[in-house]
Amino acid sequence: MARKPSPELAEGTAAPAFTLPRDGGGTVSLKDFKGRKLVLYFYPKADTTGCTREALDFTRLRPKFSRAGAAILGVSADPVPALDKFKAKHDLAIDLATDETHKMLTAYGAWGEKSMYGRTFMGVIRKTVLIGETGKILHVWPKVKVDGHADEVLAAIR
Repeated sequence: MARKPSPELAEGTAAPAFTLPRDGGGTVSLKDFKGRKLVLYFYPKADTTGCTREALDFTRLRPKFSRAGAAILGVSADPVPALDKFKAKHDLAIDLATDETHKMLTAYGAWGEKSMYGRTFMGVIRKTVLIGETGKILHVWPKVKVDGHADEVLAAIR
């Protein structure tokens, strides 16, 4: 049965808590980023053209995000071995996590109905959420276009 995405996240509200399996093993949680800003970006599938460009852009700008006090976490529904392969293949310097259950993706409105070539299906919706040092949502980019997006997020943090 198809799940509908949750209502859009509102700026100023608490970000939904999460604990997810991460690249390299172990888990990552929202609480791990307390005291820092977190760029939480959702991408449909590791090692596809757009997702690779987006991950490379965030990797390229990671030192600038770090200097601005922000961490970056990419989330998809891909299994951990796919994340590890993606990260190694493209020498990514950002953290990746997976939500194969779609619970966290749904809580962030990043899991929902999509369509391609006239066919509808459920999948990860490309979006980005900026979370502040206290766990409140600072900004949401609900429909991301890959080109220039990482630069746009960095500008918003500054």
